[in-house]
Amino acid sequence: MRGLRWRYTRLPTQVEDALTGEEGNEKEEEEEAAPDPAAAPEDPMVPQLTEASQVLSASDIRQLSFHFPPRVTGHPWSLVFCTSRDGFSLQSLYRRMEGCSGPVLLVLRDQDGQIFGAFSSSAIQLSKGFYGTGETFLFSFSPQLKVFKWTGSNSFFVKGDLDSLMMGSGSGRFGLWLDGDLFHGGSSPCATFNNEVLARREQFCVQELEAWLLS
Repeated sequence: MRGLRWRYTRLPTQVEDALTGEEGNEKEEEEEAAPDPAAAPEDPMVPQLTEASQVLSASDIRQLSFHFPPRVTGHPWSLVFCTSRDGFSLQSLYRRMEGCSGPVLLVLRDQDGQIFGAFSSSAIQLSKGFYGTGETFLFSFSPQLKVFKWTGSNSFFVKGDLDSLMMGSGSGRFGLWLDGDLFHGGSSPCATFNNEVLARREQFCVQELEAWLLS
């Protein structure tokens, strides 16, 4: 009887061992089927900033990096102008841009906390007419990032005069414009980028503006 009791108490353990072996095989199969994390696509190289942005978060910068032309990827960002340091003046922005030739990222935060802006293929400058290339685009975090690329319908990319800065145009409307004080601005749908209104309203007041040189 003692032997029978011994056999009776050992049977569940043997079953458990068998089940444990099956579970181990299933786990091995699951581990083999699981994708290799190293095979996942990598994020584009996150740029190095000369100083912290007061407008863009690290996540915002990473998302925008996907949309830059290849010639910009990996280049450091230099803060050429910001209203908190250089004041609200378009002429000051032009002066700070003198001697710069690389592409520029213009980012704004308005009185509603909305973040938006533009990527210009060349430095912001005074001009008699529109300049730039099809690399230029508008964007808005509303709150998810939306990017509005060149439609090819016209070449009204960027125009700067003493009283205003305009980006994108068509039928007398501008995708983004700023006044000479860099305090008031507006955004309307335009043919150049087929964009939405970048801010929450067509007329807005600038709370903070930064211009980054990407070269």
